[in-house]
Amino acid sequence: MTVPAEVFPELSLAQRDRLTYRRGQARRSRLLAGSSTVVFLAVFGTVIVLSPGWERVQSQFFDLQVARDSLPAIAEGFWLNLRVLAFCAVLILVVGLGVAALRTLRGPVFAPLRFLAAAYTDIFRGFPLIVLLYLVGFGVPGLRLQGVPTSPVVLGGVALVLTYSAYVAEVFRAGIDTVHPSQRMAARSLGLTYGQSMRKVVLPQAVRRVTPPLLNDFVALQKDVGLISVLGAVDAVRAAQIEVARTYDFTPYLVAGLLFIALAVPTVRLADWVNARAARRQQAGGLT
Repeated sequence: MTVPAEVFPELSLAQRDRLTYRRGQARRSRLLAGSSTVVFLAVFGTVIVLSPGWERVQSQFFDLQVARDSLPAIAEGFWLNLRVLAFCAVLILVVGLGVAALRTLRGPVFAPLRFLAAAYTDIFRGFPLIVLLYLVGFGVPGLRLQGVPTSPVVLGGVALVLTYSAYVAEVFRAGIDTVHPSQRMAARSLGLTYGQSMRKVVLPQAVRRVTPPLLNDFVALQKDVGLISVLGAVDAVRAAQIEVARTYDFTPYLVAGLLFIALAVPTVRLADWVNARAARRQQAGGLT
């Protein structure tokens, strides 16, 4: 069916025909994708259900009664994960941006600061997070320092901030490096200081360009906040472990996993939307 002329009066007949063809192709593609997905899920589900050990797995991982009974405790632990996530995300952005700024300082006098910032990113990007959690969570209380917190929640958050700040610092530095040097020189020629040019000219452009990778790091952080359970913090993962020990059923682990998925999916979709929007902007800029 051809698009009516009154819908797009400025288009020629050939253009309307091309638009109609593309819409038909898009509808057929969506129909084919949906059909193939349904067939795949049906085949996959049939293979799982007809497997010899399905009844045992169903009783141990998909017990609805156990899921309902364990949900309140796991949800309470998940609320702790959300608070740790919010606390860590803010600190990671601040520390990461500060480290990136140190790495971009110019001049030989700032060489020690650049070296320390580079050493920080190299060490904590290469250090396994689980090992760092053990070192911070059990090593810091062992020092018996006055005024130093010993809560596993706080210490677990510190380990997360140390690790993820190193990754975020490199993301920010990459964004800063993508801003053409002429932008800095133009800002300085207008009388702005180095700090003012970074704050008003360079950083706004850099932050806009690195938003998609920052969202991806945030998705990874959403999962890794569950690792504070190794220090004894009663979060969603630890609460699920307690429920498994009480019921001798693995369904609470599935409940905890579904809560983390429910948290991650909106952020993943937001990251995809931001990536697509950035790609469209880049293409539009290349055409102009």
